[in-house]
Amino acid sequence: MTTAISGGNISSNGGATITVRGVCWSTNPIPTINDSKTEDGAGEGSFVSNIRGLRANTTYYVRAYATNSKGTGYGSTISFKTKQGFTDTRDGNIYQTVTIGDQVWMAENLRYLPSVVESDTGSDTIAFYYVYGYEGTNVNAAKATEEYTTYGVLYNWSAACISCPQGWHLPSDEEWTQLIDYLGGENVAGGKLKETGTTHWYSPNIGATNETGFTALPGGYCRSRFGSFFHIGSNGFWWSSTDASYSTVQCLIMFHSNSRVERSFSNKSSGLSVRCIKD
Repeated sequence: MTTAISGGNISSNGGATITVRGVCWSTNPIPTINDSKTEDGAGEGSFVSNIRGLRANTTYYVRAYATNSKGTGYGSTISFKTKQGFTDTRDGNIYQTVTIGDQVWMAENLRYLPSVVESDTGSDTIAFYYVYGYEGTNVNAAKATEEYTTYGVLYNWSAACISCPQGWHLPSDEEWTQLIDYLGGENVAGGKLKETGTTHWYSPNIGATNETGFTALPGGYCRSRFGSFFHIGSNGFWWSSTDASYSTVQCLIMFHSNSRVERSFSNKSSGLSVRCIKD
């Protein structure tokens, strides 16, 4: 899934209160609100829009809109072409990629899902795959959920270690640290990595600029020992390949409430997101 960042500025309400604003886009040169669109609040002023679900290597047309009781007005149309992206030949998923310093990362959470289990199924050694909020074992049903489409799959550590496609791998703690240091350290790196706005992150999503294009999302995690999912919208959790003990592994956490990245630890049986890094 390919993404883009847009937005607009409503300088006049046209004589009536703006009830909804956002951007609309299409492969046709004149997009309208009958095409794909975001809804990014109400009233005058500037706003940021996160466009998702774009096809790779495709030209799109986008313009801002604002609606009040008198109708809908549009801004100027601009066009852009999405990048080629990387295609996972195992399932056909297409991933946007981004270069940060000397590293090439997937700019989306991994969505590889060969099987799926309920949240109360867990193991430190057997590979298990989860989709946030989904309680079942039907892969197609899990893939049909908004949580899968937006946030990807949650993997226990055994699954995370074997799930990146050929040519990619699960980043080590050292590779995560290299990324964090390149971006200025733990106190500010999270803001540079997080998706902007509050479409997916809870407000206030402090410090989020996504200036790297990494587009970190708050996918939450699965705690199989408790048989439940936690923290979607407020936190993102990502595995490293570096184990810390017999049952724990170093991981990465980002927050809606600050711009930090925290290097932490998780039980191997928990379900966390995966970001692959290129070999």
